[in-house]
Parts: sequence; structure tokens; C-alpha cells
Amino acid sequence: MNKQRSLLALAAAAALMLPVMASQAAEGPWLVRARAVNLDPSNKDTVAVTDVSINSKVIPELDISYFITPNIAAELILTYPQKQDVSSTAHGGKIGTLKHLPPTLTLQYHFMPEGSVRPYVGAGLNYTNFSSVKLPAGFDVDRSSFGAAFQAGVDIPVGKGVYLNLDLKKVYIRTDLLAGGTSIGKVKIDPILAGVGIGWRF
Repeated sequence: MNKQRSLLALAAAAALMLPVMASQAAEGPWLVRARAVNLDPSNKDTVAVTDVSINSKVIPELDISYFITPNIAAELILTYPQKQDVSSTAHGGKIGTLKHLPPTLTLQYHFMPEGSVRPYVGAGLNYTNFSSVKLPAGFDVDRSSFGAAFQAGVDIPVGKGVYLNLDLKKVYIRTDLLAGGTSIGKVKIDPILAGVGIGWRF
């Protein structure tokens, strides 16, 4: 009798767990988001004679997340090379242009992975490649930058496997300004990126 009761209890527990397991299986480990992101650079530098800055702009962003566990995910953040105006107050405004490609990889913690609102925080590494640099003769920038990235956001389910996403990142992007091949100071772009988008979980 005790054995039968134990089997019945196990069967009941399994029946109660099935909807939860099915829900988790239905969502899958992948989450792909498309965002519109406002890039707002801090534009601090150590080049006192030039006061170099780049412009703010709205950029498209695609990110791919993989959930290692229900709470922990890795996210790769991508866009295409973004063209920016380069300005200098010491030289009366725009002095050139450049492009930058800033892929970022973060590790996230999701606080309530099954909630009606799903907040998360993340931290990771950014690599930025500078290209198509068009500055006054003799000037250039170091073409590579590595820096930390910090992130906070929230996913809000709006349909089966579909989420509204709000995301805020601080990314450290810095490069040396070169004159005649020699560094004359460091340009600190260090943007805040505020984004809104849609995600698909599968």
C-alpha cells in the first residue's frame, strides 16, 4: 500500500510539473532582438588642443542571446559599421568622418525568467574597430579599442515567444588621436546606448 501511495504521489508530482516543463521547452534557449538605439557619446578627451568629439545618432542593433540556464544568458550585440561626424571646437566644428564597428559580448543575469516582467543586468567586453577615417592631413586614430560594457534592461512578454525590450548600456570606447603617427592624446567616446526593440524566443 505504501509503495502504491508513493507511486501515486510521484505520478501526481510529475503531472503538476509537466505544464512548467512544457512552457520552458516551448520557449527554447535562443532569444533574438532587433533594437533602435540612441548612441549618446560622453565625448571626453585628453587632447586639449583639439577637443575632439563625435555626434549622437540613432543606430540599428541586432542581438543574439543564448540562455545557458533559465537565469543566465550570453548576449552578442551587433550592428553594421556606423558613420560618425568628427568635430573639434578648437577648429570651428566638423573636421572629418569615421566609421566604427562595435560588437559587444555580455553575460547577463535574468532575475525573473518566467515573470510577466523580466529584468536583467549584464557585463562584458566591447571591441570597436575604426575604419574609413577621414581627418585633416597628418591626423589619424588608433584603429582598435577594447573596453568594458555594462547593461540593464527588461523583457516584457507581449505574445507567444514575443517580447518588448527596453535596454540601457554603458560602453567604454577609447582611441588615441595620432598626429604624424604619434599619439597626442586619448579620445574617450564612452557612449550611453538607450534602446527599445522586439525580441523573439525560440
